Amino acid sequence: MPETVCSGPRTKSRYMAGNKTKPTKVSVTAFIKGIEDEQMRRDARKVAAMMREATGSRARMWGANIVGFGEYHYKYESGREGDFMIAGFSPRKQALTLYVIPGFKHFESLMSKLGKYKTGKSCLYIRRLSDVDEQVLKRLIVGSVKYMRKHYATK
Repeated sequence: MPETVCSGPRTKSRYMAGNKTKPTKVSVTAFIKGIEDEQMRRDARKVAAMMREATGSRARMWGANIVGFGEYHYKYESGREGDFMIAGFSPRKQALTLYVIPGFKHFESLMSKLGKYKTGKSCLYIRRLSDVDEQVLKRLIVGSVKYMRKHYATK
């Protein structure tokens, strides 16, 4: 699962390598306070609150710039296994990127009501939070977390 989280194409060597995105000890509060764009900083705080409420987990940094919540365990048929966040986001220059780990095929009705966005395999790109319906976004995050807890062992 983790390789599909907006990390580029999967190749055999990437697939067999360990998960590069791991939890760190960096302060989430300091990271969010350090976001230069004021609107992005406000949006990041709102999304963090939504994800904290949906997961019941405190935020922690995954890598240098992903704020993640909760954790689940994955195991591939190849035997490779590991742990990854259940939900997360990253404030990027082009867009606020939300990681909807199970992807979007389970949430088509919500996606049609969300507003202005773009998607990748498991990434939701939002220019600013005001471009989407925040209540629909909350439902999408909650639905994604429920899906992950139903289908994977969570911590």
